[in-house]
Amino acid sequence: MIRAAARRRRAEPGVAHICEPGDQLGEAYVMHRLEGETLGRRIVRDEAFAAVRPGLARRCGEVLAQIHATPTDHLPPLATSDARGELARYEGVYRDLDARRPILEAAFRWLEAIAPAPPERPVLVHGDFRNGNLMIHPDRGLVGVLDWELAHLGDPAEDLGWICVNSWRFGEWRKPVGGFGDYAELLAGYGGYISLDRVRFWQALGSLKWAVMCLMMYQSFATGADRSVERAMIGRRTSEAEIDLVTLMEGAA
Repeated sequence: MIRAAARRRRAEPGVAHICEPGDQLGEAYVMHRLEGETLGRRIVRDEAFAAVRPGLARRCGEVLAQIHATPTDHLPPLATSDARGELARYEGVYRDLDARRPILEAAFRWLEAIAPAPPERPVLVHGDFRNGNLMIHPDRGLVGVLDWELAHLGDPAEDLGWICVNSWRFGEWRKPVGGFGDYAELLAGYGGYISLDRVRFWQALGSLKWAVMCLMMYQSFATGADRSVERAMIGRRTSEAEIDLVTLMEGAA
């Protein structure tokens, strides 16, 4: 799948070799080395990236347009999702957690009422395209897109909305695209045919999904399945996503 996407663009590490039994490395593949930074807080704040930050949002739009243009005929089997399917899936997880959080209850009902219809043609969606999964070089800008394990077929606005979730702005909340740019720059790079309303819907759904993921992290800590401090800390971030959702619901109203 990465190789198929690479034929449309050059902003991810290329796959140099897929290991065979004789390599004695198990199920693995070797990728070309890239130079750059992936820590979101450094990307949005460090002086080293000041020169490339102004163009990053537009570049993200360009790269997403190229990913979404990947022919899907010869991709490996991938799940297909849409807005209502994602809502139902995450509400099911939320109900299983028995969390009972009023803001999340309201967000599920709000997003259900405004969910867009599925796209006419599902495209290859990266699924986790955000600041933190992008490799940024201080001189060359965006050089790599990492973490493809959530890739699927779906609505192209899903990727555009996910990078706008406030949790991936690393404190630079006034710049909705990754903490480094604006909606208009992202959409201009993409080509402009996806509406801002659709992007903002997926942004809100992204905040809701992240809230549920945070609850899942805490659940794993609370039940003893994973007693790492990281799980407990991420669990506390549910409240941040709730604040974002309240802001988005109030803005829509």
